[in-house]
Amino acid sequence: MYNFENEVVLFLQEISYVWAALLFLIENLLIFACSVYIGNLLAIRYAHRRIVPVPPKVESKEILLAISTILLNTIVTLIGLWLWRTGSIRFRSDIGILALFDILILLLVMDMGMYALHRIAHIRFIYRFAHRTHHRYDKPRPLTLFVLNPIEALGFGALWLLVICIYDFSWVGMSIYLGLNVVFGAIGHLGVEPLSERWLRSNLFNTLTTNTFHAIHHQNEDYNFGFYTSIWDRMFGTLYPGNSRNQE
Repeated sequence: MYNFENEVVLFLQEISYVWAALLFLIENLLIFACSVYIGNLLAIRYAHRRIVPVPPKVESKEILLAISTILLNTIVTLIGLWLWRTGSIRFRSDIGILALFDILILLLVMDMGMYALHRIAHIRFIYRFAHRTHHRYDKPRPLTLFVLNPIEALGFGALWLLVICIYDFSWVGMSIYLGLNVVFGAIGHLGVEPLSERWLRSNLFNTLTTNTFHAIHHQNEDYNFGFYTSIWDRMFGTLYPGNSRNQE
């Protein structure tokens, strides 16, 4: 494990930025493809539990915006590599309990930061030239996760880089968090609800966000701004009325 980690670190230290950009582009394309593919499989599997109307045919603009998000995510990753090489970002190599604790810290800190950015994005003059792009597609499907205004995509990327510059997270904790981030994002844009009513009413999924939780935001823009949890919505009074009782 140690030798493998050293090999990866050495590889990332020596690879040229051109080849790194290509590698990160492939990585982001794979994330996009897997997210959309698996999301569509779930949407088909649970088509009988649709919670938003069937979205219309995919527009060319949606494809272009998704491509833009993939390219910008690649650029953010490349900037992250540069910050790491210059010492602004540092990572720990431990794989113990502290690494698991990093996952929780990242989930809570990023959830709080993205909640704040999300609320800012709904300020009227900001909403008009940035976040309205995403809300134009109020009948979400797996592709909608990547349909973002470039300003918004860069804003989330900047938040991520800021957080990992401030604190030295472990490679393991960061990697698992990034995987969970994709899972939460994909689940939030299925357009169907795989979870049963029993699970939706449970304490766990009254705290963690579900597809129903985010679908409500697409239909009622003044509520449910959280990404991973409903903690901040509860704290700041933006939780959809009745959300914790019967997530409609």
